[in-house]
Amino acid sequence: MDKQKVTQAIEKVLNTSKIGVLSTAYNNKPNSRYMVFYNDGLNLYTKTSNKSSKVKEIQSNPEAYILLGYNETTNNSFVEIEASIDIVEDQKVIDWLWETQDKTFFDSKEDSNLCVLKINPKTITLMNDDDIDTPITIDL
Repeated sequence: MDKQKVTQAIEKVLNTSKIGVLSTAYNNKPNSRYMVFYNDGLNLYTKTSNKSSKVKEIQSNPEAYILLGYNETTNNSFVEIEASIDIVEDQKVIDWLWETQDKTFFDSKEDSNLCVLKINPKTITLMNDDDIDTPITIDL
């Protein structure tokens, strides 16, 4: 396995696809929702309200699963990500996300309810890639 080639294919999916499914667990039950994701390399970020149920779920159990890709990619490739999530309220991270990405859902980057979920991948599985024998999983 050429890890660099796999990583590049994964980054292509992350750079292309922005809407995906974030799954968390609460009281031993799964909970999934669509989210808009932004990436910096293999790390994903998404904006949310610190009053949302997903924040409470993540505080209780930071383990998550993300599905991203398929429709937006030319070959229907997508990724499955096992990750842990950090709740970030650092203004530098919020500023970066606010300035480089769309400004939907919040009126201002100073909104007191705005926080960022940083998705820290543990494993990423690439699916349906034409140039790589998939599925293939990388550990991070």
